[in-house]
Amino acid sequence: MANQTSKQIFKTLLSFFLFVLLLSDTVSSVRKSINLKKPCKRFVLHFHNIAYDGDNADNATSATIVNPLGLGDFSFGKFVIYDNPLTMDENYLSEPVARAQGFFFYNKKTTYNSWFASTLIFNSTQHKGTLTLIDANPFMEPTRDLSIVGGTGDFIMSRGVVTFTTDFFEGSKYFRIKMDIKLYECY
Repeated sequence: MANQTSKQIFKTLLSFFLFVLLLSDTVSSVRKSINLKKPCKRFVLHFHNIAYDGDNADNATSATIVNPLGLGDFSFGKFVIYDNPLTMDENYLSEPVARAQGFFFYNKKTTYNSWFASTLIFNSTQHKGTLTLIDANPFMEPTRDLSIVGGTGDFIMSRGVVTFTTDFFEGSKYFRIKMDIKLYECY
């Protein structure tokens, strides 16, 4: 009987140590140090948006599909979809290096604030693949950091941050956003 109890204790201790060994190996292999001061990839693009106004169907890159419901003065409830060119410089007529396709909606009654979801689609000689952005975009802040939650192609499984800076705004017709893209996980 004592021999059987010691075997049981041995099996329990062995199982426990194997579990701890497995867990420590898993944690150490997943844990990767990320240097937030030095991204593995960084580049700047310019997001150009021309809102559809009823007369510019040929040039429009975005359209409101749900208008504000009259709940406040900050477009609360407005839903916009877009297919916008991304250029390396500030010139709208420059050759696009990618397209931003997605939507945003205004989600605050007390100030201009939106929630933003976009896929940046790259199909150029420099990059092929996508980056996916999702986050809040408080328009009134000088800079806004949005999450990069994944990617494909040259950006497979990338994660990082894109800093938005509105560098030109012409009422509700046209705006341009400087996108400072910093990837901290590159494969």
